Amino acid sequence: MTDEIRGLDGPWSVDVLADLHAGVLDERQAAELWPLVNADPEARAIIEALESTQTDLAGLAAEVVPMPAEYAARLDAALAEEVQAALPRQRQADSTPVAPVVSLDAERQRRRKKQMGWGAGILTAAAAAVVAVAVIVPSTSSKESSTPGVAAPKPSGPSVGSDGAGSEALVGKGLGVTDYGPLLSKQQLDKCLDAAGFDSEIPPAGVQPVNVNGKAGTMVILTTGKFAQYRTVAFDTACTKLFDKTIGEK
Repeated sequence: MTDEIRGLDGPWSVDVLADLHAGVLDERQAAELWPLVNADPEARAIIEALESTQTDLAGLAAEVVPMPAEYAARLDAALAEEVQAALPRQRQADSTPVAPVVSLDAERQRRRKKQMGWGAGILTAAAAAVVAVAVIVPSTSSKESSTPGVAAPKPSGPSVGSDGAGSEALVGKGLGVTDYGPLLSKQQLDKCLDAAGFDSEIPPAGVQPVNVNGKAGTMVILTTGKFAQYRTVAFDTACTKLFDKTIGEK
């Protein structure tokens, strides 16, 4: 209780009336106070104001709408770009003991509040919605080369099936990662994206090497414009698609 009840004759403080309205007083005190408060016009006016405020707040909560899909996609891409920009600062901070350590979580929250006004945690919820049970596909010994006379790159990274099985388990940890793997560079990745009909001007949400049934590939996490939905595509060094799978809510 936020205030002492000094007698039952009134007048009562706003704190006491708020406690009565909220139901935090013990049953005996509440049973004694309610008849007296209902008979006091000033006290009853305060109770009615509290009820009106409670109704207004409930109405505001009911009017909250989800973030539009196009803004969710832009936010995903902007955060991925922000993470990449923050990595050099993180490495520099780690190598200099007196420098403050950059918190990527804090950076993500600052960027969200500044650009969109949305609270922290949306991407975490999105990643949790799309990450399912990991499906590990055994790798094979195939090492065919896409270029005659040139040895195929050795597969590295997590194993994924040729149908994309297992890629859903990589999305949560792959957001914000940029490792071009066998493609080696952004220019080569852009070439593959353009050849496959994707817009290479839109930054991927994540890039990492994968082992697709024994073939070395680079998996790209692309935003789709829909909340909690991503498209994972993998290419070999000849820009041949190794798999193409959409993950998340339809």
